Amino acid sequence: MVEALRSRLFGETEGCLFAVLDGASVPDLPGKLYELKPEHECLYRGRLQPDMAEVAPYLVRLEPETPFTDWVLEQGWGNHWGIFVVSAAELLELRQHFRRFLIVHDPTGKPLYFRYYDPRVLRSYLPTCNGEELAALFGPVRCYMAEGEKPELLLRFELDAGRLVSKAVRLAPQ
Repeated sequence: MVEALRSRLFGETEGCLFAVLDGASVPDLPGKLYELKPEHECLYRGRLQPDMAEVAPYLVRLEPETPFTDWVLEQGWGNHWGIFVVSAAELLELRQHFRRFLIVHDPTGKPLYFRYYDPRVLRSYLPTCNGEELAALFGPVRCYMAEGEKPELLLRFELDAGRLVSKAVRLAPQ
């Protein structure tokens, strides 16, 4: 299944593959980023205390056939580690884009963290968005990809004339 996933994720021709990984779900994500050194940026601003750095979301450029990418695909798929994004934008431009969605406000105006980078949240949230919300969420993103409720499904989300198009791709034979 990992090879089918790798083929689908890296089969894109327009743009680079990025992951938005959830430090709260990925064991020792900062340690792996330090050890394996993929190009990455924390989505939180400034110098973080170690406990906050452990649970923070990170934007990572994934390259085919690298130890970090192998680790993410082999260990993370099916464990809601994060989402995948295809974009022609540079890492820092994407970081700026994704930072805009980290905080939302409840009906009373109270700020809340929005964990859109959890695939369980993204796959539920995107279909509820109107055209304006979708345009804002996609911005420089060509497509979002995430694990389905069952890990043998890869969910792909794109915009077509302002409307969300979602497709489930089976990774494992039935």
